[in-house]
Amino acid sequence: MERIPILRMGNYLLVTIQVDMHDKLALTLQDDLTERISNVNAKGVLIDISSLEIVDSFIGRTLANIASMARVLDAETVVVGMQPAVAITLVELGMSLPGIRTALNVETGMEYLRENVDSREERDDDDGLGTED
Repeated sequence: MERIPILRMGNYLLVTIQVDMHDKLALTLQDDLTERISNVNAKGVLIDISSLEIVDSFIGRTLANIASMARVLDAETVVVGMQPAVAITLVELGMSLPGIRTALNVETGMEYLRENVDSREERDDDDGLGTED
C-alpha cells in the first residue's frame, strides 16, 4: 500500500507530498497523520503540497479534516507551497479550508509553528495548564 512519509522534527511532524494524491492515499494520510500526532504528542504539523499541481474538492476537504483532527489533538497545522493554480481551484470550488494556516514555503511555515506553538505552551504553563515537571 502506498503511503506518504511523516517525519518527526522535535515537537513537529513534517509531511512532504511528492506524488499525485488520489482519494485513497489522502484518506490513508489522514489516518496515519492523526495516529502519529497522538502517538508522539506532536504540537504542530507542516504539510508541504508544493509538488501538487491539482487539488480537487475531496483532497481539499481531506486537508481541512486533517487540520480539524490535529486541532482536536492539540496540534496546529500549516500547509505550505500551494501552487497558484491550486489556490485558484480551491477558491473556485468555494473551499476556504477552515482551520488551515498557509505559508509560502517550509521555512515560513516552520517559523509560524515555532512562534505560535512555543507561545501557546508558555501561556499554558502560566495558566497552570501545562504538564508537571
